[in-house]
Amino acid sequence: MISPLVLILTVIVVLVSGPDPVIGQITSGLQSILKNTHLSRDYGYPTDITRDLLPIPVHSHNDYWRERPFYTGLSKGCTSTEADVWLYNGTLYKVGHDQSALTHERTLESLYINPILDILERQNPKSPFVTSPTRNGVWDTTPDQTLYFFIDVKTSGHDTFQAVIEALEPLRERGYLTTLEGGKNLINGPVTVIGTGDTPLDMVASVADRDYFFDAPLAHLNDPKYSDITGLVSPIASTNFAEAVGKITRDTDPILDEDQLKALRDQIATANKRGIGARYWNTPSWPVRQRNLVWRTLLREGVTLLNADDLDAVVAQF
Repeated sequence: MISPLVLILTVIVVLVSGPDPVIGQITSGLQSILKNTHLSRDYGYPTDITRDLLPIPVHSHNDYWRERPFYTGLSKGCTSTEADVWLYNGTLYKVGHDQSALTHERTLESLYINPILDILERQNPKSPFVTSPTRNGVWDTTPDQTLYFFIDVKTSGHDTFQAVIEALEPLRERGYLTTLEGGKNLINGPVTVIGTGDTPLDMVASVADRDYFFDAPLAHLNDPKYSDITGLVSPIASTNFAEAVGKITRDTDPILDEDQLKALRDQIATANKRGIGARYWNTPSWPVRQRNLVWRTLLREGVTLLNADDLDAVVAQF
């Protein structure tokens, strides 16, 4: 019988003299298996393009600046995306924060409409297993989660937003848009389009049957102009955090003083009573500790969407 001491010494000798042990790594044999299974159709399924992605309540701010607009935010789980649009020659949309960033290739159609449509077509395949039409969203893990699509109108409001409405036709004809019927019946869809920037309120609020909505000013919902707005007009209302809540001077929790916290809670409460979600833009981005504390406070207080430029950083909050 081998003594425990001899056994231990033998193991040590083997480990020292032999190849390095593989700890926490995929062995070559398992790599071969994975390679073969990944090449097999047995391991794929029609809606797997977003499998393992969990949606998070984050608005991918200035999304059109990312290396892969829409797709980058999607890969992080962001449930909201954004496109700035400019109208030229009556028909052409160009996506960019200002005119110097515009190109003929970067259009609303090429960077957003077509990619979103492609994902939704994959999520709603036609097959003998599907017994009735589906309206799955972009998320394989949560197919009933809508994608908020903010379209920021940069040029002449009425003309540009009319062109936006027309540009949505590929999504509209396939039934992928959240829709209001008769001014009362809201039918949730895979994509909820929200006009912001110079989007004219009168092109949204007065239309009883539509598939587009309005980004109301969160901090001014009690103003006479916006006092009748509900979630049927504005599912999300947004405002400038620095102006509506105030400048942050702390870097410890609680990050907001009593007056700031009251302002925040009052604004969110006013919105929620009308079925409207809250979003704050221009939140602190630096220093990192301050930024993160503001994000955590906003989540704790019940905002619907966190506005974020650094997606890797915001994902770490969930």
